Amino acid sequence: MTDPQRRESLPGPIRRIGVVLRRRHPDVFEAITRLSAVCAERGVELRVDPRDAEAVSEDVRTMDLEGEGVDLVVALGGDGTLLRAARLVTGRDIPVFGVNLGQLGFLTNTAEAELEAGIARVLDGEGQLDRRFTLRAQVVSRDAPKGRSLHALNDVVVHKPGAAQVTPIHLTVGEGDTREEIGSFSADGVILATPTGSTAYSLSAGGPIIVPEVECIVVTAICPHSLAVRPLVVPAAKRITIRPLDPQHVLQLTVDGLVDRALDTGDTVTVERGDLDVSLVRLPGQTFFGTMRRKLNWAARPPERT
Repeated sequence: MTDPQRRESLPGPIRRIGVVLRRRHPDVFEAITRLSAVCAERGVELRVDPRDAEAVSEDVRTMDLEGEGVDLVVALGGDGTLLRAARLVTGRDIPVFGVNLGQLGFLTNTAEAELEAGIARVLDGEGQLDRRFTLRAQVVSRDAPKGRSLHALNDVVVHKPGAAQVTPIHLTVGEGDTREEIGSFSADGVILATPTGSTAYSLSAGGPIIVPEVECIVVTAICPHSLAVRPLVVPAAKRITIRPLDPQHVLQLTVDGLVDRALDTGDTVTVERGDLDVSLVRLPGQTFFGTMRRKLNWAARPPERT
C-alpha cells in the first residue's frame, strides 16, 4: 500500500513522451505543435496515442505501450482526457502529466498558457509523483465473476439509463461472515468514488470533498427519494456490494464516465480498493487546496460592499 504522505520525485531521464489528446478541441493542433517544439529542442521523442494520430498528422509516430513504451504520458485536454490517459497506463507505472485545454480541469493542473514552461520543468526533474489509488469493480452473477475486473481512478456508478426514474438499490459492506447491510434506498443510482473522484460526479450529487491522501471510498446516492439518505464515507479496505432490487429495471455500470455494460437480472457489483495506482505529475506549488480554491471557488468571499 502506498504511503499517502510520501511525495516522490519523477524518475528520469525522460527520453520518450506519449501524448493523449482531446481531439475535438480547437486548440489541440497548436498545443501538440508547441509540445513537439519543446521535445525537439530537448532531444525527446514524441509519440501519440494511435486513436489520436489522424487529428495531428499522418506522419506522426504512434505510441506503443506494449513495445518500446514511454517514460511519461502527457494529457492535452480536460479531466476526461486525463482519465483516458490513466486507463492506458494503469498497471504500467507510467506517470501522467495533465495540461488543461478544457474548462474546469481539476486534475489537469497546468494551464495551456504554461505548456512550454511546465514541460520544461518536468524535463528538468522538478516533477513530483502524486500517487492515486484506483477502485476495482467486478460484476458478479450467482457468486461467480462475469468478465474482467474494471479499474476506476474517479468513480464506479450503477444507474438507470435514459429517462429519469428511481430504482431500488441495496448496499452491503464487507465480505463473508463480516458482511453487513448498509441499507436500501430508491434513487437514480449510486456513485462509489475515490478521493480523486470526490471532486467530480460525486460532488455534483452532493458528496463531500475528500483530500487525496485519505484512504476511503465515498458512497453517494444520485437523487435519492428520501431525505434520510446522505453520502457515506467508508474505509478503503472494505468491499462494497451493490445489488439492484427490481428485476424489471435495467441498470448499467459506468466506470470513469464510460458505460461498460448493462447489468442482467441477478447481477451484483462489488467495489473495493484496487491494487493498482495511477501516478499524476505535479509541479512544486501545485497543491490540492490551491486547486480547490482556484477552480471550485471554495470558501470564496463575496465582493466587499462599496
